[in-house]
Amino acid sequence: MPNNLKQINTAKNLLQKHPKLIHSEGKKVISHKQRQNDEWIINTVMIEGHDTPFRFKRKKAYQNLKGAQVNLTYYPIIEKLAGLEFEIMNVVRIRKA
Repeated sequence: MPNNLKQINTAKNLLQKHPKLIHSEGKKVISHKQRQNDEWIINTVMIEGHDTPFRFKRKKAYQNLKGAQVNLTYYPIIEKLAGLEFEIMNVVRIRKA
């Protein structure tokens, strides 16, 4: 009996379904901050060699990723703050490498 109940969202599957996603492997996290926003915890990580923050949301606090090597699947968004536009990378999937 095939197991169709659970879809495995591997990076390869996500990239096939959503061609605008970007996948990076083995990136080093140089900063990781978490802040509460209503019932969500907003995680912001800075990746070595990138000037743009990478953001993802979780219901619970996430393990500290500072100094860790991670694999990321993300897409860029533009966020307006005080009339200025900032590029943010919205993380869809993050895993320790």
